[in-house]
Amino acid sequence: MGYETLLTHTADGVFTITLNRPECRNALTPQMQEELLRAFDAAERSDCGVVVLTGAGAAFCAGLDLEHLQAMAAKSAEEHQADAVRIARMFRALYDLPRPTIAAVNGAAIAGGTGLAAICDFTLAVPEAMFGYTEVRIGFVPALVSAFLALQIGEKQARDLLLTGRIFTAAEAAALGLVKEVVPTGELRASTQKLAQALLQNSPASLRATKKLLSAQTRARLDADIELALQANAEARRTADFLEGVTAFLQKRPPVWQRPGSK
Repeated sequence: MGYETLLTHTADGVFTITLNRPECRNALTPQMQEELLRAFDAAERSDCGVVVLTGAGAAFCAGLDLEHLQAMAAKSAEEHQADAVRIARMFRALYDLPRPTIAAVNGAAIAGGTGLAAICDFTLAVPEAMFGYTEVRIGFVPALVSAFLALQIGEKQARDLLLTGRIFTAAEAAALGLVKEVVPTGELRASTQKLAQALLQNSPASLRATKKLLSAQTRARLDADIELALQANAEARRTADFLEGVTAFLQKRPPVWQRPGSK
């Protein structure tokens, strides 16, 4: 079965998955999330040694799709829960994939896009790539991404990025440890292939065993943190701030938040 929102290609031991909605900056839809789950499963079942994730066009992934955001306000609690569970499965499948994974970040990676890029084992980015966990700016809670981020860069740095919702550069992402290397724009593909080929020189069985060991070492914490994140996600989507944030974002105006204690 093919894909409508992705391109996949296998060559020289590398399974490449390309987010392929360039007209929408590769924004995530429920369909793309389901297709990513299928692609990760296909990569795991293939004889590839390395998996590369990248984006078509000028962006890596701009986060949730606008049409999906627009429909969120009318969703039931059950539908919101199903959305959150699907995203959790997508992130966890990428994290647990028993092959080394490389994100080749060719442009903006925002919200869930930052999550996808940072969860990969290795993240290469062009200098103009921008990152940000921007959920709090539109009334969301960065619940699922927080479970992985604190593991990667520590609680203090994670609090900074998650609470401010600020956009940060590829250079800062590298300083934080979220990006392995910032490479010149025209060299991203070559640098990605060079890293992939270096990984392929290692024992395939040892790589798989190491990936499984690393996942096992964090499984209990991630299981608990993701369960808490799902609860926080469900609660956040029932708030007035969520409705106001999504509405303001779609109307391209500043949100008007109801402050604690206000009437």
